[in-house]
Amino acid sequence: MPSLILASSSPYRRALLARLGLDFACHSPDIDEAPLPGETGDALALRLARQKAAAVATQYQAGLVIGSDQVCVNGDHLLGKPGTLERARAQLLAAAGKRVSFYTGLCVHDIASGQSRALVEPFHVHFRPLTPAQIDRYLAKEPALDCAGAFRCEGLGISLFERMDGRDPNSLVGLPLIALVELLAEFRVDVP
Repeated sequence: MPSLILASSSPYRRALLARLGLDFACHSPDIDEAPLPGETGDALALRLARQKAAAVATQYQAGLVIGSDQVCVNGDHLLGKPGTLERARAQLLAAAGKRVSFYTGLCVHDIASGQSRALVEPFHVHFRPLTPAQIDRYLAKEPALDCAGAFRCEGLGISLFERMDGRDPNSLVGLPLIALVELLAEFRVDVP
């Protein structure tokens, strides 16, 4: 089996990939993640996943590089990681009572052959109507400042939702494992 390299410094992606029971290394890519003018959320996620995989591939002689990136879209606004409580509160207030879409780009790049397979996994979250007090209580208990959308669905953030729509809830955390298993199989990596 070829060696696997996760092109990410995200502890969330690392923990998700570890669930597959595969040996892998992590290497943080150094790319500009700014959207291009007029770029949609799904196009941005796919471009960044490909760029992350390609950037890390230059650092190795062989192996499969896994690149992934997630973009959160509320209406026509691309949302990044809030970074501050004020921005987290604003993101959650804007999402209250709405459907917010998450697009996770995924790319598996074979260094030896130069071949890549890539896709975008969509996932939609329907937020409950939320009061400012509910949002403040949530942020006091779980300030998800490093998560696009300002919540952690694997934690208390699940209480903010009416429902979720998508094939793989792991994509909401940042690495769609169902799609990853499918892409790895194309490179003859069988899981389990």
